[in-house]
Amino acid sequence: MPGLGFAYTNVNYSRSCGEAARVTHVTFIDARGEARTVEAPAGMSVADAALDNHVPGIEADCGGFCACGTCHVYLDEDWLAKVPAADELEAAMLASQVIDPRPNSRLACQLKLSGELEGIVVHTPERQYL
Repeated sequence: MPGLGFAYTNVNYSRSCGEAARVTHVTFIDARGEARTVEAPAGMSVADAALDNHVPGIEADCGGFCACGTCHVYLDEDWLAKVPAADELEAAMLASQVIDPRPNSRLACQLKLSGELEGIVVHTPERQYL
């Protein structure tokens, strides 16, 4: 549409053309212990960073609406105090929709990248579905 100047848009992240986005690094460690570090702009969710970089183990079927639990990750213990606690909806999804929930379980769609989360480490579960 004329007059709409955007380069990229999805449910969780958008920016205008020419806007410099700060890059954040996220390390995903799979159930076998293999690590993969990706770059993503601040403001993007951890789930979208995984999807955009083809990280296995993150499905995010609901598109980031905190409605399915298929972006379940285990937040590395060193990062627990650095992210806001799960809200009521996310806590309910973690309690009812994920396999093997743990105290450090989070939905990656609810973790927004920022400068404070530079270098964040998350572990993907063995599987997202029963």
